[in-house]
Amino acid sequence: MSNTEIFLIAMLVIFSLPYLIWRLGKTDYFAPLVVVQIITGILLGPGVLGNALPEVYQFVFNPVVVQHLNGIALWAVMIFVMIAGVELDLKEAWEHKRESGITAGLALGMPLLVGSGVALGMLPMAGWIGEKALSWQFVLGIGMSCAVTALPILILLMEKMQILREPLGQRILRYASVDDIAIWGVLALILLDWTRVGRQAIFLMAFGFAAWLFRKLMLRLQETDRWYAALIWLAICAFAADWAGLHFMVGAFLAGAVMDAVWFNQEKMDALRHHVLLVMMPVFFLSTGLKTNWTMGGASVFIAAFALLVASVSGKLIGIQIAGRVLKWKKGEASIIGWLLQTKALIMIIFANILLDKAIITNATFTALLLMAIASTMLTVPVVQPKLMRLRELIGRSS
Repeated sequence: MSNTEIFLIAMLVIFSLPYLIWRLGKTDYFAPLVVVQIITGILLGPGVLGNALPEVYQFVFNPVVVQHLNGIALWAVMIFVMIAGVELDLKEAWEHKRESGITAGLALGMPLLVGSGVALGMLPMAGWIGEKALSWQFVLGIGMSCAVTALPILILLMEKMQILREPLGQRILRYASVDDIAIWGVLALILLDWTRVGRQAIFLMAFGFAAWLFRKLMLRLQETDRWYAALIWLAICAFAADWAGLHFMVGAFLAGAVMDAVWFNQEKMDALRHHVLLVMMPVFFLSTGLKTNWTMGGASVFIAAFALLVASVSGKLIGIQIAGRVLKWKKGEASIIGWLLQTKALIMIIFANILLDKAIITNATFTALLLMAIASTMLTVPVVQPKLMRLRELIGRSS
């Protein structure tokens, strides 16, 4: 067979297998389609399919096909991260700055602290820290992985539970938006390359000026032209950030963050996010699965994943409980908010991919983080839905 035909076989598997598992297995309550796609990517990776059927794995996912898939995956995830940046609305957070600052600070700080403690325990053990990482980069990277909230997946889950447009849903988006800014800021700190500090200084100065010009231009364009301008801007920012030694994903987020959501029709933006998830992101999930590794032994990876899951969930819940006491929330409110904010999949996986690309973590660490992200996301709806049914009056609280 030609590589084109093998590529199409891979695409057939990528789009059909997760969908059939999701639809026929009726997994939506505990595992939305996006989670099933991530799990399927792991199953199709070298650790599972590669071990069970090595000849099939090597035939379908040969280097040429993987290269094509990675190209689609890179562009898909850049668009997705840009959309996440566009959808950040910090005006609401500023209007409720005391509440948002306390909640977001504790929601990020506590899991970061507990996750960093787990990372310190992993540090002396061989096989977890990447070959190019300094100890502080590894510890901070793992800690921040435990602190991440996946804003796009949080939006999807709250839509499913019909609370996204309610006051409670909007509050949670405020907290997650503030944390999103902090997460990407910390990532930029972790990725600082002192051998390229000159390039990074040039990038930051040039980006500030270019963003000012770009915003002026966007205000003069019709909405139809803004969509094209946004994609051109995305490619420029991603390239410049990668050239500077940060990462193209940092550039993609910055590209979106300097754009205002009001420049675009909200329904069209929602549709774009939906279509990227439908048409392109499954390829990213597969390429993510191809990076999983079990060579250290499945037990070690699963133990690490469990420790990270406990650190992530407990840290988030403790932080939000403290916020609830300070802000005098009603009983049960902090639990709902904490469980929703601990949603990890997608943004944490993107975050971990960057750490892996920069050799700050190993494939084994990446696999443990991936398992943690899947487990935390699968817990969200089954835990939160019954709480919402018992405490419906909380949904209308705006502060």
